[in-house]
Amino acid sequence: MQDLRAPAASASLSPASLSAQAQLFGALAIAPGEAEPSTQPGQVPWPVPLEPAPLEPAPLETAPPPPVLDEPLLPVDPLSPDADLAADPADGNEIVVTARPRAPKIDPLQELNADSFEIIQDVDDAVVGPVALAYEDTVPSPVRSGISNFLSNLGEPIVFLNYLLQLKPGKAMETLGRFTINSTIGIGGLVDVAKKPPFNLPKRNNGFANTLGYYGVEPGPFLFLPLIGPTTVRDLFGRVVDLSVLPVGVGKPFNELVYTLPAGIITSLDTRAEQDEQFRKLREADDPYIATRELYLKQRQAEIDALRGKEPEDK
Repeated sequence: MQDLRAPAASASLSPASLSAQAQLFGALAIAPGEAEPSTQPGQVPWPVPLEPAPLEPAPLETAPPPPVLDEPLLPVDPLSPDADLAADPADGNEIVVTARPRAPKIDPLQELNADSFEIIQDVDDAVVGPVALAYEDTVPSPVRSGISNFLSNLGEPIVFLNYLLQLKPGKAMETLGRFTINSTIGIGGLVDVAKKPPFNLPKRNNGFANTLGYYGVEPGPFLFLPLIGPTTVRDLFGRVVDLSVLPVGVGKPFNELVYTLPAGIITSLDTRAEQDEQFRKLREADDPYIATRELYLKQRQAEIDALRGKEPEDK
């Protein structure tokens, strides 16, 4: 007899329940974009498939464009000739930077030298210039020439030694001849007899600074010093050596103040009086300091070139 009791838990499932279970597991197993499981007619699929919303790309944040500049931003050197800075006129303020051009390599201490130059020029206007011109007007020309020749003759041994150092024996002998003739016939050098016929031995200037330049020593930084004026490191060192020859080699009276002070003052006054016209022309230049520096360096280089037998560039 057939058992009409309800099926036990272990009995097989109905098609409807199988269909529901299949749809449940099928929905979980279907990957996005794959075909959906088939359903029987009139049957609503479960779970209801959801169509994913289209993904819209998030808007990209763009940085604002950099401001457009009329001119590039470049550092401005306040010492350069182009250093002309001004504020907006609408603000009512104005900034002006005024200075000499950038110091050249030969003159790294340009500002300090220029200040020294200005001070020395003021002293020259007040004291040195008037005294030098008064010395020229007051002291008779033969007396001034005699003193100048005497002091110049004392420097001939220095010229002689430096010609020997430069391996120029001919000019060294001419210098020695000048010194001998002027020290004897020229009454201790008061009269420059050697430059006149029949001797015709010209006066030449030479010194240890020229010897250094002759052998290629660079002039070094330009200097403008009180009591000395325009010079360079090389020329200053050479000047000290030249001034030490007589005091060290001979001794008294050349190493005593009773000689060195009057000799230095007279030489300076005589030179200042002779170069008065050149001084005036330099002061009329746009920048007297730069004009003085360029003239000095040009003349010194011409002297070195002459020792080397090189023709001057500007004839």
